[in-house]
This record gives sequence, structure tokens and C-alpha cells, in this order.
Amino acid sequence: MIKNEEKQTSMNSYLSPLVRDIPPSGIRKFFDLVSASKDKDIISLGVGEPDFCTPWHVREACVYSLERGMTKYTSNAGLIELREEIGNYLHHQFKVTYDPAKEIMVTVGGSEAIDLALRALIAPGDEILIPEPSYISYSPIASIGGGKVVGIETFAKDEFKLTAESLKAKLTPRSKILILCYPSNPTGAIMSYEDLLPIAKVVEEHDLIVISDEIYAELTYDRKHVSVASVPGMKDRTILVSGFSKAFAMTGWRMGYACGHPDLISAMLKIHQYTVMCAPVMGQVAALEALRNGMEEKDRMIESYNQRRRLVVKGFREIGLECHEPQGAFYAFPSIQASGMTSEQFANRLLEEAKVAAVPGDVFGLGGEGFLRCSYATSISQLNESLERIGKFMDKVRNNL
Repeated sequence: MIKNEEKQTSMNSYLSPLVRDIPPSGIRKFFDLVSASKDKDIISLGVGEPDFCTPWHVREACVYSLERGMTKYTSNAGLIELREEIGNYLHHQFKVTYDPAKEIMVTVGGSEAIDLALRALIAPGDEILIPEPSYISYSPIASIGGGKVVGIETFAKDEFKLTAESLKAKLTPRSKILILCYPSNPTGAIMSYEDLLPIAKVVEEHDLIVISDEIYAELTYDRKHVSVASVPGMKDRTILVSGFSKAFAMTGWRMGYACGHPDLISAMLKIHQYTVMCAPVMGQVAALEALRNGMEEKDRMIESYNQRRRLVVKGFREIGLECHEPQGAFYAFPSIQASGMTSEQFANRLLEEAKVAAVPGDVFGLGGEGFLRCSYATSISQLNESLERIGKFMDKVRNNL
């Protein structure tokens, strides 16, 4: 007779090797330590989430939809009114035009859109090119889909931008998909039109498909976001992924969308039909309200992030930690190499000794070691206090070097 402990251990043999071999999220692993701590004095700079609440009129639109009994399924692709509004928004803001009926679908967050895009495109052995440091979900999702992940290291000296030379150096006959995330999580880097032109040329020459994660598109500070889909020749070979989580403070609503060639969106829609059916209707109503009437609140939140961005970058530099100036998103990515510690050692000691939680840069892949991701989507007072604590911590570290 098998004991319970033996049963539990033996269950691993039933798991797909693709899933079993994926490591747990490096971010969640670190913040499990924070959650387990009973210390109420910890300041978290780790969560990639606005500290603002969803604007009241957006929440009210959801409540009113429930009062009207809007609790049914929508079209698999989402409410046509929402898709039309997404199309209008992208056209006016980022100069890309999509047919709402065939080229736009609403998803359960941007994360589902990325998953659908990769599953629709990957055949076993296909290579997926990912500039790193990068958002941690791309690589595991690509691996689960049977793809081979190829990291492309980017560097602070290049402002963490992907270059055509580094992209070409990683190409093989199996290269198929390039994932772009600009503005970048975790570095805050952006790509200008001039930066994207040589990338687009390589993509066309080598017949690649681009998945462009533009969830932070609205969060740029010194220049406007440029979508790779707006570059000549790139619209049909780009799947543009975005959503409402960051710019509209709607993380928990899980509302996203994907735009692209009708053949690509149709394939993604097949998977969507058999998995989640459609995004929740009340969330779609809220997203529609955000697009129609939420621009003033969005702009106010972005201005607040910009103020915090300047504060944090200046603070790290005064502490003596080199810090690339982020031009987008709401993350700073300071170098901690002056400490003589690895990113994980630094983050662990910072949490234990200074009561500040941030994410070690190595969890974001190539080029992340020696850096720390710090979200400035928290209050000015918390940021000031955290910078003071980090400064004192670094003084102690230097005295012991």
C-alpha cells in the first residue's frame, strides 16, 4: 500500500516535462519572503502595479452594467463597441489602424494575449528571440508552447535598447518570433522610430513575426511611444498586445487586447474560444468607459509617475548607485555592482537590514545580474523613506568593503 507521502511525491511523474522543468517566478519567489514576514515596516518597491485606484466613473460603469443585468457572454472577440473604441484609440494615439471586426480581439489581460499569440505561432523547435532583461513570463510561455527561447542581451550603455547587430547575431534558420517589450519592464527603456527602423529591416529580411507587448505605451515621459506596427512593412507581421492594467489603473480587471493580421487574430481566437470563451462582460464595459472618458485621469497619473521617476533616479545617483534614466513604464533599474554583491544577495540583505523590498535583476534574464528593479508606482513619502533607507544601507556596505 502506497503511503500518502509517496503518492504526493510520485505525482510529479504525471506532469508534462515542459511544465515540470519551468522554474517558479523569480519575482513571486522573492515576494513570498516578503509575504511571510510579519514586519509591518517593510516598504515594497517590487510590485508592477499602479498605486492608484481605478477611477470612480469606470467602476460606476461596471456597477451600472450589473444593475442592468449585463451578465451574459459577449462575442468571443469581445464587444464590438469596445473593439471599435480600441481601434479609434490606437489610430489617434499611435498611428496604427486596425479593422475592429477582423483585426482586434479582447483578451483576459495582456498576458492571455501573449499566451495566445505564442501558442498560435509556435511549432516545435521554433526559436523565439527575446531581448533581455525582460518581463519574466515570455520565456516560460514560449517553452510551454514547445519553442526554444533565445535571449538577446541588452546593455545599460545602449540604454537597454535592442540593436540590429545584436539581433542578427542570434539569428538561425529556426528563428521565427521576436518579442519586443518597449517601454520595457524591467528597465524602463523605450525605442524611438529611428531605433526601430533597422530592427524592422532585419525582421523583414529574415521573415520574422513580432509580438509587441505595448502595455506601457502610454507611460512615456520625454517623447511619445512609437509602435513597431507603425513602421512601414511591419503591421502585417506584428501582433500588437496591450491592455488597461497600467495606464488606466485596472490591473485586477484583467482586460487586454491583441491586434494583428486577420489570419493571426483568427488563429488566436480559436484558442481563446476553447479556453476562456470571452473576457468578462462587466470588465469590457469598464474598459469602454476608460477609453471614452478616462483620458484626463490617465494623464494625471502619468504626470505623477514622471514626478516620482525624477525623484527616484536622482535619489539613486546621489546614493552612488548608477541608474540608467528610464524613459517609460514605472521602473528604475539601478546598478548595484558598487556593493560587491550579486543582485540576489543585495535584495535579500536590503530586505532584511533596511526593510525595503525590490526585485533582484537576475530574474529578468541576460544582463539583469548586477541590477535591481524598483517600482516607483508608490507614494512620494514611501519613495523618500525607501531612498533614505537604501542610502544608509549602502553607507554600511561601503564601510565593510
